[in-house]
Amino acid sequence: MSHINPNFAEEIKRFGAVDFDLCFNCGTCTAICALSTNDESFPREMVRYSTLGLEDDIKSSLKPWLCYYCGECTTDCPRQANPGELMMSLRRWLTSKYDWTGLSGLLYKHLAAYIVGFVLIIAGLLFFGTRMGWNQDRIMHIGHYFEMVAIGSVFVVILLPNLIRMWYYTILKPGIKAPLKVYITSFSDLLLHMFTQKRSLDCEHSFNTKFKWFEHFILVIGYLSLLFTTVFLDWFSSQSTFVIVLGYVESAIIFVVTFHFVLKRIRKTDALHKFSQPSDWFFVIWLFLMGISAFAVRLFIDLNIMQNNFWLYMAHLTVLVQWAVIIVPFGKWTHFLYRSFAMFFAKIIEQNRVLTVKR
Repeated sequence: MSHINPNFAEEIKRFGAVDFDLCFNCGTCTAICALSTNDESFPREMVRYSTLGLEDDIKSSLKPWLCYYCGECTTDCPRQANPGELMMSLRRWLTSKYDWTGLSGLLYKHLAAYIVGFVLIIAGLLFFGTRMGWNQDRIMHIGHYFEMVAIGSVFVVILLPNLIRMWYYTILKPGIKAPLKVYITSFSDLLLHMFTQKRSLDCEHSFNTKFKWFEHFILVIGYLSLLFTTVFLDWFSSQSTFVIVLGYVESAIIFVVTFHFVLKRIRKTDALHKFSQPSDWFFVIWLFLMGISAFAVRLFIDLNIMQNNFWLYMAHLTVLVQWAVIIVPFGKWTHFLYRSFAMFFAKIIEQNRVLTVKR
């Protein structure tokens, strides 16, 4: 029997949900959603679960991750219950439940926690710089080493356990016993959706949908490529013309696309950007700062003026550490990871159902 949390409605509002309790269950949101099927009747079902406080049912569901927030349900809701924003809030709430450290929930609910975290990192880097005597070569060498260590450490210590918890809530606890073969054959869906997010193209067949998908696609490719270029090709120290130009292009892609994202959030041009939370702002702003600061650092190196303007690298390192330590493991970046695994788990459930019927 599902556990009912009578305070769930108030709790989910702390994650950004707005007026979802105005819903009178008319079903307009489900009828208008291009992604809704007989098996994936959302967002209506999630709205109902949230109103009733069926916390366990929400925790075991993948449906919040199957929503790409095109905004049509919010725009056409006759009660202005903002079902699209509820689905976004449920993704934040689920992120806090997957996170074994509890920091995701703290950061989502308290802006002050973000600010304290950012300030502590600045103080730590100032202390680090002082201990290093502000030696440019030593600091840049350690900064590059940090990038390599941070990637593995964050994944192994935080993200991997969180993914295991997500698997437990959505596959193991509901009693889905899929054989290893199903996991293997479904794995291609994980890679496909992680790199392309192509399911978002099914939201509505319009130029805006395709352009939005394209922006996200080149941002993901640009981000992953810049990560590879800076960490494994050592962009800041490389003398290869190809590597240098590649890094410039990748960082330019990141700050151009994210600048456009920031503008859309400022202008609130669609339902997705109407109720932006601090985590939404920090994600796009820090990604923008990382792209433009990386571009500027390499430019200063090529112009031979970095030594007299080492503050720029320290600013870039500050953004990088805050991104790696706070935003990637505990902020909105994780939505990219959890959504990809949700598609993987959904495929496992589907394949296992087919296999069970055949038996």
